[in-house]
Amino acid sequence: MAHNVKLWMVSKGNILNEMHRKKLDFESRLEDWIEQDISILSDDYLVIGRQVPTDYDTFIDLLCIDRNGDLVIIELKRDRTPRETVAQVLDYASWVRNLSRDDVISIANSYLKEKGPLENAFFQKFQENLPDVLNASHSMLVVASDIDASTDRIVHYLSETRGVGINIAEFQYFRENNQAEYISRVFLIDPETVSSNTKRGTDSKRKRSLTREELEEIAKQNGVNEIYSTLVENVKDYFESSRTTRSSIGFEGKNIGEIGKGVIFNLIPSKSNSETGLKFQVYSNRFSQYFNCTKEELINILPKNIHDWVYESSDGSEDWVGYEGYFKTDEEVDTFLEGFRNLGDREE
Repeated sequence: MAHNVKLWMVSKGNILNEMHRKKLDFESRLEDWIEQDISILSDDYLVIGRQVPTDYDTFIDLLCIDRNGDLVIIELKRDRTPRETVAQVLDYASWVRNLSRDDVISIANSYLKEKGPLENAFFQKFQENLPDVLNASHSMLVVASDIDASTDRIVHYLSETRGVGINIAEFQYFRENNQAEYISRVFLIDPETVSSNTKRGTDSKRKRSLTREELEEIAKQNGVNEIYSTLVENVKDYFESSRTTRSSIGFEGKNIGEIGKGVIFNLIPSKSNSETGLKFQVYSNRFSQYFNCTKEELINILPKNIHDWVYESSDGSEDWVGYEGYFKTDEEVDTFLEGFRNLGDREE
């Protein structure tokens, strides 16, 4: 049911002055407010589209991505009843569920423009790299200024019984006589409860990252375990942290270019074999900034089989380019580690 929110301003002398709820052009302005500051809904959302066209000749008011790489559809009630808006947002979800990683990145980059690409904007927002899997699941959020009893029942049923990721954010608008404006926000269902219901009711497409032990086993199966283990053990202490994906282990550093923190050096046992060696990728500009060295010094310690490389789906800017190649011999590993330690032991 709709929340009958009351709001008072405490004046001098502990006098309470009630703020009066208004309608006016509130909903027409609310979309602008949400786009400008998505934190009024959640700190875990990044806006990646506004009035996004679907294949059904309709438009999604706002499309967001959360820190897990899942999409969030935000739909304002406008002139429809809340019940009609719920039906509309479910229709949007039937389209969103089929968006591929490339589709999501394309929508986001078209919207973000100079604030993009998505990889950069995602890192700036969450201080985490964009997940490998995007749109493994999605959720829906209806924004309304009032909720009728029927809509209340429908949304509770979908969330609690069917595990559908849907909720309503009810905003109310107040204005006092001196024209100062206020808005309040109340969720129909606690967002953590919705998240729990959704996880219980759906099977996610997202595959977990491999453990370090699993990557070691892949390296062993592919005949590069000795080289892999030697490199991991000898380079890990020179970086801030490391993270695994479905195919690789990446070593991260801070204060590198405009991205703040990010992966500098990758080892990829899943794309390696005893004939070609252990595959690696290195972001050359990040490496140079982190270790305070020149690109020539980096090239001198890498195997001779390297070639230029650019991270896929990036804008090709300096933070996303580097080299890739293979460590095949013990001599190549020794040369790299000796030079690497010399760079890493330099005083800042």
